[in-house]
Amino acid sequence: MAERGRKLNLAVGAGIAAAAVVLALTLGTLGAVAWRAEFAARLGPSDWAAVRFTLLQATLSALISVALAIPVARALARRRFAGRGVLITLLGAPFILPVIVAVLGLLAVFGRAGLLSQFLGWFGLPPVQIYGLHGVVLAHVFFNLPLATRLLLQGWLEIPAERFRLAASLGFSARDVGRELERPMLREVLPGAFVVIFVICTTSFAVVLALGGGPRATTVELAIYQAFRFDFDLGRAALLALVQFAIGAAVAGLALWVQVPQATGGGLDRVAERPEAAGPGHRIADAAWIGLAAAFLLLPLGMIVLRGAPALFSLPPAVQAAALRSVMVALSSAVLVLALALPLAFAVWHLRGRRLAGWLEALGYLSVAASPLVMGTGLFILLYPVADPVALALPVTVVVNAAMSLPFALRALVPAVARVERRFGPLADSLGMRGLARLRHLHLPRLRRPIGFSAGLAAALSMGDLGVIALFADPEQATLPLQLYRLMAAYRMEDAAGAGLLLLMLAVALFWLFDRGGRVNADT
Repeated sequence: MAERGRKLNLAVGAGIAAAAVVLALTLGTLGAVAWRAEFAARLGPSDWAAVRFTLLQATLSALISVALAIPVARALARRRFAGRGVLITLLGAPFILPVIVAVLGLLAVFGRAGLLSQFLGWFGLPPVQIYGLHGVVLAHVFFNLPLATRLLLQGWLEIPAERFRLAASLGFSARDVGRELERPMLREVLPGAFVVIFVICTTSFAVVLALGGGPRATTVELAIYQAFRFDFDLGRAALLALVQFAIGAAVAGLALWVQVPQATGGGLDRVAERPEAAGPGHRIADAAWIGLAAAFLLLPLGMIVLRGAPALFSLPPAVQAAALRSVMVALSSAVLVLALALPLAFAVWHLRGRRLAGWLEALGYLSVAASPLVMGTGLFILLYPVADPVALALPVTVVVNAAMSLPFALRALVPAVARVERRFGPLADSLGMRGLARLRHLHLPRLRRPIGFSAGLAAALSMGDLGVIALFADPEQATLPLQLYRLMAAYRMEDAAGAGLLLLMLAVALFWLFDRGGRVNADT
């Protein structure tokens, strides 16, 4: 009994220590920001404009993404065709796609020298202007249309196939099926999908930095960056950081209150018979929606490969050095994520049924409400009196990236640890398997899949992050996303295309290596 108590105390102690680190990175940095903020000062007109633009672009992006996802998800739910599974898998690709790379691909299609502008030029029409609100919304729809489609598709496929067969036996038309079966499902799924995408769009710094196009298209995060980087006005940056945290906390609370659908799970290849949609008109409409969505998502990626391949092997030394720094940052972030997530997951299991377990897990998800730039601003304020924050740019980037990836790792590891313990824990206890032996022989073989997925996702997200590094880094410490942005700002588009392709390849490779490594010979 004493040995079991020591094991429990060790697991809980490690989990509490990990939660304390997360608390320091979120509320601790927020406290530093609040301490530095000049509350006597007030937000100026430009700051309130940034708040309004943040909410406006997030609302428009979420509305358009969800609205377009409805016909696409419905088409995928009621059609079976060659390559359907591959297309559904590719719908998850934009989540690990580096934001700045996606922006480069969108510019290749929708920019002034892009494919669409060239097509319009054949008819004597002016080129497309992508910068500003519409460009930001376009980029957000590119990222979030696949997510919305996966969320809605899961809702469609959870409608029992027997209901569609019953509707067919009753002679329901497509309109009847929509009214009786599909609309009730959408009323449950749509609010959660909208809120999830709204949360994502309120903290998309890189998109607005690249496509904002001026003071009229500035979000709160971009205003923090400008106050910090160009004006070095720490008081204003801190005040804006508090506003950003308030927005993030409000929408994160809304996301917890609204029922959020699950984007994962089996059944994506289960297609119910849909005789009411068998007519040629429905088939043509579904094919058009699927084709347009696939072209919208795949064409920018194809342009990145097409334009980047010629320059891939002649990149300047600065890009190669930045790529090496990014890989090191990504690997370090992946290790740190696991060092935080595993103790938290074990502690939540050992404290199951107690209120402390819920608090520990909630602290692990706290970074959802935070912003990388808020964390970066707080860390700068804390480090500035005692050290040179610029010299610590890369370690700070590792820590912040790990904190932002932690919620995704917990979503994978907490239920996995519970499954392993419920199934094999009593046997391990009867054998006296504790400590490192229990971790080595029981947990690690059966947690390889979620560990590999969590590490791969953290590495890929960190590889493509253009957030806190933009606050700290000098030219000698740029990561690959920051170096790519600088090439784009200098209109060195050939080098930027090559750097973008390299960044895409590295992000996908890191995710694949970790995820594949976790699945090879894994025990289930």
